[in-house]
Amino acid sequence: MIVCTVLLSAGLFAQKTSEEPKPVMTFETETIDYGTIIQDSDGAREFKFTNTGNAPLIINNCQGTCGCTVPNCPKNPIQPGESATIGVKYATNRLGQFNKGIKIYSNATPADQPIMIYIKGNVLPKDAGVKQEGTKEDHTGHNH
Repeated sequence: MIVCTVLLSAGLFAQKTSEEPKPVMTFETETIDYGTIIQDSDGAREFKFTNTGNAPLIINNCQGTCGCTVPNCPKNPIQPGESATIGVKYATNRLGQFNKGIKIYSNATPADQPIMIYIKGNVLPKDAGVKQEGTKEDHTGHNH
């Protein structure tokens, strides 16, 4: 009889904690692939997400894993069922392949466990494409 009472109490406790309101960030995609882009092209992209939980979502902070990735997160709470975006801008003046992360600190996870989203791609030099006639600049200081 004591065992049944303990199990029943444990079951009621577990049920009570699972009903606690909690926000959940559900992203359309957790990685944006820029593909191959040309140097100094537009590096702005957006991650769309929805709060699929049952409590308001509050984003406390978001930050790129390097200075070349600048995120912009919503300042106001996102209510259950509402969608919002996190803007990110990659510094496309940097050449080569990139794979960067954005850490999102919110009340959807423990404070020390950010949600991670990613951007990746490859930046080619401006002159990597088809060269057009007459676009070369003369850097010798002579006027032609």
